[in-house]
Amino acid sequence: DGTLIDDWSWLVTPDFVNVIVVDEAGMFPMFRQVKYAIDGTSLAPVGGYIEPGEDPLVAAKREVLEEIGYVADTWVALGEYACDANRGAGTAKLFLAINARHVAQPDSDDLEEQQLLHLTKAEVQQELLQGAFKVLPWSAAVAMALLYLDTTTA
Repeated sequence: DGTLIDDWSWLVTPDFVNVIVVDEAGMFPMFRQVKYAIDGTSLAPVGGYIEPGEDPLVAAKREVLEEIGYVADTWVALGEYACDANRGAGTAKLFLAINARHVAQPDSDDLEEQQLLHLTKAEVQQELLQGAFKVLPWSAAVAMALLYLDTTTA
C-alpha cells in the first residue's frame, strides 16, 4: 500500500557480476580465497562490481580479463537476481563464459589472499554439493552454469 517504515534497514551496494568460466580444455578456473564474512576459505568464481553506466556483459568481460587474464567468444547470461528481497544489497548478474582462453597476466586489485585453481566439471559439481562455495551468489552462479551446460550440451 506504499507505507514507508522509518527504521527499515536498506543496504545500497552496487550491482555486481559473477562469471563461471570454462576454458577450451573444459576446465573451470576458480579461486580458493578468504573473504571477510566467511570463516576459513571458499571457492569463488570471477566477479566484481559493475561500474556506473557500465553494461553488465562488458563488466563481466572486464572482470574475467582483469582477474584471470582470459577472454571468451561465447557468453551466456544466466539471469539477474536480487540478493536480499527485503533489504537491497545489490543485484547479482550471472554469466557463463565458454571456450575461454588465456591471453594476458591477471591485473586484479583484490586485496584478499587467493589461489587460482583449474577444476574439472565433476570437481566443481562435487565442491558445490559439499558447500565449498560459501557465498550465495557464487553457489547460484555455479548451479546455474552447471544446469545450463547439462541441458544444452548433453
